[in-house]
Amino acid sequence: MVLLRHFPFLRAVFVHSLTAFGGPQGHYGMMMRTFVQQRKDITENELIDFVSFCNMLPGASSTQTLTLIGYKRGGIPLAILTLLIWITPACTIMGALSFLLDYYDDRAVNIHIFHFVQPMAVGFIAFSAFRVFKIAINNTITRVILTASALITFFYFKTPWVFPLVIIAAGIATNFSSKRIPQKGVPPKQIKWGNMLIFLALFGIAGYLSETATRYKWPSHKAFNVFENSYRFGSLVFGGGDVLMPMMYEQFVVRPTTPHIKETGRDVLQMDKADFLTGSGMVRAIPGPVFSIGAFTGGMVLRTDNTVATQLLGCFLGAIGIFLPSVLLVLFFFPVWHNLKKYAVIYRSLEGINAAVVGLMGGATLYLIKDIIQLDQTKLPILAVADIGAIVLTFATLQFTKIPPPFIVVASLLLGWLI
Repeated sequence: MVLLRHFPFLRAVFVHSLTAFGGPQGHYGMMMRTFVQQRKDITENELIDFVSFCNMLPGASSTQTLTLIGYKRGGIPLAILTLLIWITPACTIMGALSFLLDYYDDRAVNIHIFHFVQPMAVGFIAFSAFRVFKIAINNTITRVILTASALITFFYFKTPWVFPLVIIAAGIATNFSSKRIPQKGVPPKQIKWGNMLIFLALFGIAGYLSETATRYKWPSHKAFNVFENSYRFGSLVFGGGDVLMPMMYEQFVVRPTTPHIKETGRDVLQMDKADFLTGSGMVRAIPGPVFSIGAFTGGMVLRTDNTVATQLLGCFLGAIGIFLPSVLLVLFFFPVWHNLKKYAVIYRSLEGINAAVVGLMGGATLYLIKDIIQLDQTKLPILAVADIGAIVLTFATLQFTKIPPPFIVVASLLLGWLI
């Protein structure tokens, strides 16, 4: 009965999972429209707080943010349900791709249908940045942080550590003055860090079992390898899919061909280069989290056993392994984060952190617009005008109408199909 009360929210999460294109930045804009403006599950300030917090952690930041929205509404049970509903469609598609790849012919797919998806996603990012700008930017120091973080993001967008470093630096910058936000009351003296031991224990156990299984050639050693690899990626990746893809490429494509692996004869997980590039391209063309590529790589590296059950197990372990650390980190640290915010030093940091988030969104918007224009100029210059128009139209639709995000996504796909 308790879950029935949350059914409208879970239905909104499911619709979001089918329409959320554009990676984390695009997802934030859609969350702003769906869960803040339309449903009012959280406030704009809470969404900024969630985004700030999740960008300081490794893992899938948009997945962590949506999980926190579920956590805020109904605690851990609803947070877990929210996570499962959010990742299931994308992981199902990517897992199925590992089975269908032998029959996949990219020449038979009308890729033009996705042409306006990225411009649409940029429009969502711009909309989100505009909304939070009015809340987070209100004095000289926040304007300076906004400008600096936007420029840094624009020039170093693909650098893995740029997002957490900018956020941490912004939090330090607003702590140089204690006059504006002095310590009030007595801060909490005890913070429980014990839950973090579960995350670390799983990390160590997964690594130990994976290495032992490979060394002693257990019959199912590759299943242990898949979970360990995926869990490690989900635990260490800062910067989202742009960082995750090179790490996976090195692990599954490059490492198996190195002289050391060949000399030792280790039976490691391996993928064909063309297969990996197909999967990494497809995951960006579907809605949902980019980390769902874990289901694809898990299925592909266990496909060599030629059994459907083993390949399905690989898809499952790859998906669970890559998302599990993100959820453990966010659910373990978020109560600690709320406790820490009672300290003046942390509360002052939030002013700079929130300003940095706006700058990150603004810098990402400018970088992606530049990327789109450069790509269009190598094809047809007229496409640049069409894409800029799509960005402006998406922003205007979100700002001045009440049209739900799913309809905007469908419109962009139809427009791509018509060109």
